[in-house]
Amino acid sequence: MNPDTATTQATQILLPGKVEPAGLQVRTQDLAAPGAGQVLLRMEATGVSFAEQQMRRGKYFDQPPFPFVPGYDVVGTVAAAGPGVDTALVGGRFAAVTKTGAWASHLHLDARDLVAVPDGTDPAAVETLLVNGITAWQMLHRMAAVPRGGTIVVLGANGGVGTTLLQLARHAGITVIGTAAQRHHEAVRELGATPVDSHDDGMYEKIRTLAPNGVDAVFDHVGGDGLVRSWRLLRRGGTLVSYGTASTRDVEGSSQLPVLKLFGRLGLWHALPNGRSARFYNFWAGLRRADAFRARLREDLTQVLGLLAEGALSPQVGARVPLSDAAEAMILAESRTVVGKVVLVPDA
Repeated sequence: MNPDTATTQATQILLPGKVEPAGLQVRTQDLAAPGAGQVLLRMEATGVSFAEQQMRRGKYFDQPPFPFVPGYDVVGTVAAAGPGVDTALVGGRFAAVTKTGAWASHLHLDARDLVAVPDGTDPAAVETLLVNGITAWQMLHRMAAVPRGGTIVVLGANGGVGTTLLQLARHAGITVIGTAAQRHHEAVRELGATPVDSHDDGMYEKIRTLAPNGVDAVFDHVGGDGLVRSWRLLRRGGTLVSYGTASTRDVEGSSQLPVLKLFGRLGLWHALPNGRSARFYNFWAGLRRADAFRARLREDLTQVLGLLAEGALSPQVGARVPLSDAAEAMILAESRTVVGKVVLVPDA
């Protein structure tokens, strides 16, 4: 068989429209050989993030039109290289951020998007630290620039980004207060943070008791009315980093309106002359300068994966679920009963 014309049969998970998890479809698709500048990647781990949960509701800010294959990031082995791609990549293990398309046994990727994975690391462990690790690293070190000895608040400390933030902060000598349901408090403690019950009406008052002089940063993925209370936790010089609107997850209506309202509120606060700042974290900011975006992503992910290889980060794999059982994986991720990230792995 001519490798330049060979096709590969890929198993894909299709999101056909606004559906419950059971509405996800498993299909088989023929993939042509990779084109110029592309590789064919054999998936070894992909994951279920909050983005896919919003996409199935049609509420992710800039998702593609239905139907499409979701999957925000992936770890796998290069099975073939297209024209113009170094054939030495074949057989190597790499990670990539895809935004969509990774819920598949095989997929085409631009070779420029590949980031090498340290030898001997578990693909599922790496998967938990791709978008989550880049997001946590950039928010903590690039956006909030929290100093050693500082104190931060992490809402949803048991989630994928939350557990990574806890560990990166601990490694950097930063004190963390993390909110989570009571059942996750022991796990939050083990990751070096002081837990506060996220279901307690007095949650913000308890945080204020733990940090009476205010905190250096609050990382808030919830949005909604609670954002005002997150803002009030900051000391002078502190930063509120908003990176989601989870509070509107089940609210019907425009997917863009809650985000636009959030932008307006953050912009108003950021302009106030009180020494505090409010910023929205957008993973894809700077994408128009593609080369600079890729370089920054590669640099930050390499830092995170280096910490994984050193043992400084403990990946939080909430569960490993076969790709064809993506519906069950989505249900599990949305149940909020697991610590860390639900990972999809190849079918047996």
